[in-house]
Amino acid sequence: MAQQPVPQSLPVPQHVFQAQSQLAAALEKVAGQPVDLLKAPWTEVEQGVIKLLGGAFQANRPEHQTVALGLAGAFATRMAMEHQAFWFPNRDSPEGATLGFPDAIIMLSPFGAAMDAMSQGKLALLDKLASDIRGSLAQVKFNPTAAISLGGGQPKLGPADYQRLFDPGFLQFVVLDPAKAKSTFEAKPEALAREVKDALGRTQPPLPQEARQQFEGQIVMSLQRLEPGKALVDQVERAPRLVELMAHLSATAGGTGCAPEEFWGEIVLPLLFIGVPQQFPPLDDEEIEAFKKGVEPLALFVDVVPHAHQAPEEGLLGIFDVQEIGLPHPSFAKVGALRLIQINPSRIKGLLEQFDPEKTAAVVKRFTEYLAEKAGKPPEETPQGKEMMQAAMMLLSDLKRAVTTQQGPLCLRRLTEAEAASEQALAMVRRAMQGGRIILTS
Repeated sequence: MAQQPVPQSLPVPQHVFQAQSQLAAALEKVAGQPVDLLKAPWTEVEQGVIKLLGGAFQANRPEHQTVALGLAGAFATRMAMEHQAFWFPNRDSPEGATLGFPDAIIMLSPFGAAMDAMSQGKLALLDKLASDIRGSLAQVKFNPTAAISLGGGQPKLGPADYQRLFDPGFLQFVVLDPAKAKSTFEAKPEALAREVKDALGRTQPPLPQEARQQFEGQIVMSLQRLEPGKALVDQVERAPRLVELMAHLSATAGGTGCAPEEFWGEIVLPLLFIGVPQQFPPLDDEEIEAFKKGVEPLALFVDVVPHAHQAPEEGLLGIFDVQEIGLPHPSFAKVGALRLIQINPSRIKGLLEQFDPEKTAAVVKRFTEYLAEKAGKPPEETPQGKEMMQAAMMLLSDLKRAVTTQQGPLCLRRLTEAEAASEQALAMVRRAMQGGRIILTS
């Protein structure tokens, strides 16, 4: 009988859990006895893996990827048992989640580690990686400075902390000025570093000293570490996030606020495609009961009322087809996980031109009254529902203004929650970089 590979208390991504279960069963079959994926030496596990692969590891073969995913699950569980590591959602990761550690900011892709070890034909490399992690955590434990930030009664890091810092779960639409974007991509990093540093000193109102130092450390110093004399875009493989950020700082001419991807995909854009219906569909008992239990009418509206305009359900955000997604520059094709992509706005431009926030708010109010009548319960506006509605109307109004009045390519920008929180300060730097300079002469 195959072992249960993952303690049920560990929140493991389901597809990783399944791959690990399949690997345990397959290894037991080829070895003639159970192989303990959580305790057996990797050299012992490797013997069974070689038989399963039937030859050299090939990263593009799905069955080989499944083996790697199973090994990733086992390695992650070993890290959880030794260091209380945990999975957290991370849309940049091939497995959709990444491993974090509570005592230090260490982010690990177990799937990437397993793929690397299998590509080199040495699962023992996982032991070396585990040793490196052990050493890094020991340094934090015995470092008085680190102890102040992570020890000494301070709460340990958790999945929510890592997700806020590293999962690009927020979205923002921006319009790039074509000339400024081209100039930025072709600029040398040392020149851009000077521009950013100069802009940090010219923001209005002035940036707090702490924020200025943070931007200098994150942007200016990162630019200075790139190869001087070589165009920024030619170094996109080395620093994709930095190139994307510089395009935003130097070339964004307009755009929307930032909001969680789920809010865009499940509330905001569906409102645009539903339009302003004159009638509502019949309600079933489940929908009426949901309203009685306090589910927000806005959420029920986008779930119940059909779209007046069709969009590809499997597309990006349930709106954009793959043919409508492009690159802000051809060099971005070298980057695996893009956080800045170009969008063809033709599917939404006409709908945005017709969008009227007052009419949309009125039809949702009418739907709420319809719900209340069927449920025999008076409509009640909650602070959460009011906030959701205001946020959705603001985002759609921003998007309408960006698409219908700004000239330039529409792009979708992915951010982490931490990056979204700093967007207001970043906008000040952006205005300083793009604004005219007053030069005084005697």
